[in-house]
Amino acid sequence: MAISWLLLILLALAVIGYFTGRSRALSSAGGNVRELHSLPSYYGYNVALTALVPALGLLMIWLLVQPMIVNSTVSGLIPDQALPEGADRGLAMSEVRRVSDGLDGAVAAGAISQAQASNADADIEELTQTLKDAGQVLTQDITQPILVAAQKYRSMTTTGSVAMQVVVLSLALLGAAFAYIRTHKEFRARNVVEQGVLALLLLAASIAILTTVGIVLSMVFETMNFFQLHSWKDFFFGGTWAPNFRGGSELSILPLLWGTLYISLIALLVAVPIGLFAAIYLSEYASGATRSVAKPLLEILAGIPTIVYGLFALLTVGPALVSMFGDGGMLGVGWMASSNAVLTAGLVMGIMLIPFVSSLSDDIINAVPQSMRDGSLGLGATHSETVRSVILPAALPGIVGAILLAASRAIGETMIVVMAAGAIAKFSGNPFEAMTTITTRIVSQLTGDTDFASPETLVAFALGLTLFIITLGLNIFALYIVRKYREQYE
Repeated sequence: MAISWLLLILLALAVIGYFTGRSRALSSAGGNVRELHSLPSYYGYNVALTALVPALGLLMIWLLVQPMIVNSTVSGLIPDQALPEGADRGLAMSEVRRVSDGLDGAVAAGAISQAQASNADADIEELTQTLKDAGQVLTQDITQPILVAAQKYRSMTTTGSVAMQVVVLSLALLGAAFAYIRTHKEFRARNVVEQGVLALLLLAASIAILTTVGIVLSMVFETMNFFQLHSWKDFFFGGTWAPNFRGGSELSILPLLWGTLYISLIALLVAVPIGLFAAIYLSEYASGATRSVAKPLLEILAGIPTIVYGLFALLTVGPALVSMFGDGGMLGVGWMASSNAVLTAGLVMGIMLIPFVSSLSDDIINAVPQSMRDGSLGLGATHSETVRSVILPAALPGIVGAILLAASRAIGETMIVVMAAGAIAKFSGNPFEAMTTITTRIVSQLTGDTDFASPETLVAFALGLTLFIITLGLNIFALYIVRKYREQYE
């Protein structure tokens, strides 16, 4: 709530700064706009941006740094003997934050006073029961070290929040005052504003790049920690996936990679023919009116959240397949025992990929020069022969690139396989059996309060990095093919 109000105040200061800066510029020119170096609006933008941008930058940095400082300080207050057996400080800090949130919630609800929440000598059992009665979530009874740490956490967080508001507002006011004072008719406001906007655009581009670099580096470092605890030979060349947090885990990626590629293959077998045929029809045979209606309807599939596809697979497609291929089903073959199967996930993922393949293929087919069509028709070929013998061969490299991009999308899909593929890691060629994928195991290994010092948790980063490298390679190869194809006609 404090941040919301702070943002509203900063926005109000920027608006006020705009009008005051504009007014001061006009006043310095005696109301004659022609005597100003820049348009009056630029003087207002200069004051508004000078007040707003540095304050927002400081706010973002503060919000990133403060939790790290608070966690580092509070974590040092917890003695080693207070940690549960087999747990690390990360789990203890999770409990500290829960207790801190519980104290805040109880104070807000009036169950306890601010003084009681800050009393380090409070009766632990009574406080625990009070928080539970107030509806606060606690995973275990509060201990004295955890209570002291939670109270320190609350105190530092509150103090930091107040200091943040004061410092950010002060910086905004100083920026506005500085820009206002140097506003006069000779001031090159347009140049300053344009340079500032250019710097913001560069910063936005840098943030996107640096975020990607940060994600990759975080996975690389955690993967290195994993390989210090677990053999890389077992990870890359083992044949069993059997995590055990008590020790003795077998963590091979190969069964997961097989399930991932198998489901992706089925998805592509569904998506590629349907998507490609739809693209051929829309680009070569459909009338303008039909295309204007059919193409948006087809691309609606791309806007459906993947969780909805997962529910569709779990509640509709899976039971329908069981009723056909299961015991007592329409065919009576007894091949499918559960709705969670490779075929279920593959079919639904293929439906999800149809607009992806169709849209890219449609753009690529339309990029084939009209002169090639006219030349084929002029030589006596029919429309269908032109499509088959001229247009598709010419567009084939781009279509292959589109298929590779779809394959990359399928390999990285999570929600559909989590809900429809199952959780069994094994090598099997039976599409009616349940299997698991890399993304499913990443979700599983990072769910709940996990120990980030154990290989069973760190393996998720190794899986993620491997998946990232696979999809990145596919994307680069696909973009290379598409670019090479486009250069052929440009």
